[in-house]
Amino acid sequence: MQLQSTLPINADAVLAWYDAHARNLPWRVSPQDRRKGIKPDPYRVWLSEVMLQQTTVAAVGKFFARFTSLWPTVFDLAAAPLAAVLVEWAGLGYYARARNLHACAVAVAEQHGGVFPQTSAGLQALPGIGAYTSAAIAAICFDERIAVLDGNLDRVLARYCALEVPVREAKEELRAALQVAVPERAGDFAQAMMDLGATICTPRVAVCMLCPLQPGCLATRTANPTAFPIKPEKAERPVRYGHAFVLRDAAGDVYLETRPDKGLLAKMTQTPTSEWTGAVAAPCYPAKGDWRHHGHVIHIFTHFRLELDIWSADVADISGLDRGWWADPAALGGEALPTLFRKVLAAAGLD
Repeated sequence: MQLQSTLPINADAVLAWYDAHARNLPWRVSPQDRRKGIKPDPYRVWLSEVMLQQTTVAAVGKFFARFTSLWPTVFDLAAAPLAAVLVEWAGLGYYARARNLHACAVAVAEQHGGVFPQTSAGLQALPGIGAYTSAAIAAICFDERIAVLDGNLDRVLARYCALEVPVREAKEELRAALQVAVPERAGDFAQAMMDLGATICTPRVAVCMLCPLQPGCLATRTANPTAFPIKPEKAERPVRYGHAFVLRDAAGDVYLETRPDKGLLAKMTQTPTSEWTGAVAAPCYPAKGDWRHHGHVIHIFTHFRLELDIWSADVADISGLDRGWWADPAALGGEALPTLFRKVLAAAGLD
């Protein structure tokens, strides 16, 4: 596919804009400090990039602060129990990231002496680090001249080129066009382009008069630059149904289990549930009790919509409930409960 663009990307203009307007982020070294010789910490950059996958900067801030307080170095994170990492990750979603995060920390600590590889190719050999994350770390921390293309940059470049197809149909062409523009200050350039997408060329608003790329941007010459990128046709998200069961013993404690080691929400904490299927089925209660219905909760996963009917009961006979443990409701905040099961407990009156 031939990309349309009247001018190449002006890296000098982008860097000049970044020098004046760079966001202050807890994992970032400012361009002024970079000029003083202060280098980014690969551990903090890696941690932030993993957290920012499918998550916003605003949502990540408190999690980043908590992680770096508990585990200030990659050695600390590697030495932490996976269960503790999952507890702290709860609420960020996409929980495979947390398992890969821990595995990567262990690999860096044990196989690399706590030193992250300095190339994108070397970084990709680590658990959970793919093409984007490796490029981001290599550029930001080590100024490797490599294109860093995330969702924000997809949007900026699609508008710059007035891309007439959805981004996913021209991803490699966009990457190649960006690669040509990467300057010696590769890390600052990558972060500058990210900041443009986050603050100037946003999904709903394009503040073209403030954008350093405006002179060469084809979308700004149209009546509606936010018409780009072209949206792909959305496939209908299937619906799955099931039941979730909140059990309490005589002391008022809540019964919890660990989910299987693999699959969706692997190794996270849950209340007992039925299978999640494509058809509504009658509940099969996990224990005898006076079961009460609390309506249902809806949770949207990437590939399907889940509707769970919520049930609760006080159970006298707990002899068959030996797969999990009983938790004090006051201590539920310390359990590795994903958002879905916090919704379940809230629906049953345990929030």
